[in-house]
Amino acid sequence: MKKFRTPRRARGVMLIEALVAILIFSVGILAVVGMQSVAIRNVTDAKLRSDAAFLAGELLSQMWADTPNLASYAYAGSGTPPSRIDGWVTRVAQRLPGTTGTGSVPPIVVVTADATLGTIVQITVRWRLPEEASTGAAPHRHMVLATVNVNP
Repeated sequence: MKKFRTPRRARGVMLIEALVAILIFSVGILAVVGMQSVAIRNVTDAKLRSDAAFLAGELLSQMWADTPNLASYAYAGSGTPPSRIDGWVTRVAQRLPGTTGTGSVPPIVVVTADATLGTIVQITVRWRLPEEASTGAAPHRHMVLATVNVNP
């Protein structure tokens, strides 16, 4: 049997090809890991926005059921919340980060009486991610504006 010998100048080509293949594979893996981190961040953001929308809708439903006492729902976000929304503010603090503690952004409920429209309610649910607290970034927010108890 005849022994096959590679020419002298072709030696090491296979090693270079293997190294290039490993490099391309590594770049692909890094890209997948980067996409995964972006996907996790986007899913977290979507969940928090969904929770904020649910909480705002929950309070608005409660206000619709208690129209004679709408003025007692007003809360500027500081101090002790009114007794009617105390439980709601607690649920907001449990579900959304950055709504309590130092540098917190609590929810705000504004109730305005309008002579022609009735009672206008603005519910602003705010939150701040833990990594955003130190940067001083503006808080995320979900705002609901509705007219409740329309005058005939």
